[in-house]
Amino acid sequence: MTRRIAFSTIVLILNFSACKTKNSNFNPDDPEILHGNENRITEVIIYDVFNPPVASRIYAYTSLAQYEAIRFQDPNAPSFAAKLNGFPVMPTPEPGKKYNFTLAATSAVFTVAQKLIFSKDSLLQYENPLLANYQDVLDKDVYQNSLEFGEKVGEAILVRTARDNYKETRGMPKYLGSRDDGKWQPTSPDYNEGAEPFWHTIHPFALDSASQFRAGSPPAFSKDTNSVFYKMIKEVYLTGVNLSDSQKTIARFWDDNPFVMEHQGHMMFANKKITPGGHWMGITAIACRKSKATPVKTAEAYALTSMALLDAFISCWDNKYHYEYIRPITIINMWMDKKWEPFLQTPSFPEFTSGHSTITSASATVLTKLFGNNFSFHDDADKAYIGMERDFPSFAAAASEASVSRLYGGIHFRPALDTGLACGKMVGEQVLKKLGIQ
Repeated sequence: MTRRIAFSTIVLILNFSACKTKNSNFNPDDPEILHGNENRITEVIIYDVFNPPVASRIYAYTSLAQYEAIRFQDPNAPSFAAKLNGFPVMPTPEPGKKYNFTLAATSAVFTVAQKLIFSKDSLLQYENPLLANYQDVLDKDVYQNSLEFGEKVGEAILVRTARDNYKETRGMPKYLGSRDDGKWQPTSPDYNEGAEPFWHTIHPFALDSASQFRAGSPPAFSKDTNSVFYKMIKEVYLTGVNLSDSQKTIARFWDDNPFVMEHQGHMMFANKKITPGGHWMGITAIACRKSKATPVKTAEAYALTSMALLDAFISCWDNKYHYEYIRPITIINMWMDKKWEPFLQTPSFPEFTSGHSTITSASATVLTKLFGNNFSFHDDADKAYIGMERDFPSFAAAASEASVSRLYGGIHFRPALDTGLACGKMVGEQVLKKLGIQ
C-alpha cells in the first residue's frame, strides 16, 4: 500500500482524535461513487493529453477492475475477466471476512490507474478525501479488508497490462505516410506523423484478432470524374462549402478532438477536451443515472462500454493502417480547391474507416443491450468542455449522428462512415458474445 503514503497523514490525524464524528451524509454504497471514479479518470486523461486509442485502454482496464471488485455485491454477477483474452484468475473475497465492495472497487480502479497515467497526484487529490469518508463510516476491519481486496484485484488486472504489447509499441517506428496515389499524407495545420500506427498489435479483450472485422476495400483511386472515388470527394467538398447551421452544430458537438492546435499569426495554442471514448463513457453515466442502475449494474455498464471502445479502436486502426487511405483535405486541395479547409481539424491518421463511426457504434450496441432499443437521453456529457448538449431517442440515433458529423466536419468520406458503423456494431456484438450476454 505504498501508493497511499499521502493518505497516511490523514489517517494519523483521525486516529489522534478521541471522538470520531460519523459522516451521516456519506453513503458508502452510493453508485455516484463509481461515477466519481470514472469522471476523475476522464479528467486525468484530458489533463495528460492521452490520444483516443490510448485513452480507451485506460478506460478498459480501470473499468474492468472496478467491476471485478464490486461484482461480489451481487451473487449472480459473473467474472468478465474469466471470459476475456489473456487475463489471470481474479482474486475472490476470503470466507469469514467482511467487505464493502464499493470501496474495494474504488481501490481497484486507482491501483490500476496509478500505473497507467502520469498525473498521480491528481488521482490522490480525489482518492484521499473519499477514503477518509470510508474510514469514517466503516469498521476498521471492513475498511482494511476492502482496500486490500481492491488492490489485489487491481494488481491482477495489471498483470494483463504488462503483456498486451502496449509497452512494445512505444518504441516502434514512426509512420510518415506515402506519396503514392490515394495514400495518406500528413495534413495541415501541423503535418504530424500518423498516430498509433501499431495500435492493431495491442491485444484485444474480446476480438479473436485485430483483423476479425476488417472492412472491404474503400473506393479505388481514380481521376475519372465519373468514378466513385471522384464523386465521393466531391460530396465532401460540396457539403463543406454549403454547411447549414444545424450541420455545423452537429459537427462541433461530436468533434471530441482531445488536442486541437489553434494558430493565430505566429502564436500557437492547444484546446484540450474530452476524447470520443470519454464522450461515450459520459453517455454511459447518463444512462445509469436515468435508469437508477444499481452499483453492480453501473460498474457493468462502464466495463462493457470501455471494452467495446478498446476493441473498436484496435479493429478500426487495423483498417486504417492496412488501407492507408487519403484524407479529404489532401485530395481536395490537390484537385478542386487549394484553399479549402474542413470545418473540423483533421486528425493525424489515415481516413478509412472512421474511428468515430466505429467506436460509437460499438458503444451504442452494448448500451442498447443493457438499457433497451428506445432509451432516450439528454447528452450533456461534454457540456463542461464545449458548452453544448443534445437530445437523442436512442443510442443508435446518437451513434448515427456522431458518424455523419465527420462528413459535415470535412474529415471523412461517406464510405468510411457507413463501413465504420457496420464494423463497430460487429465489435460490440462480439464483446457481448464473448461474455455470454444474450
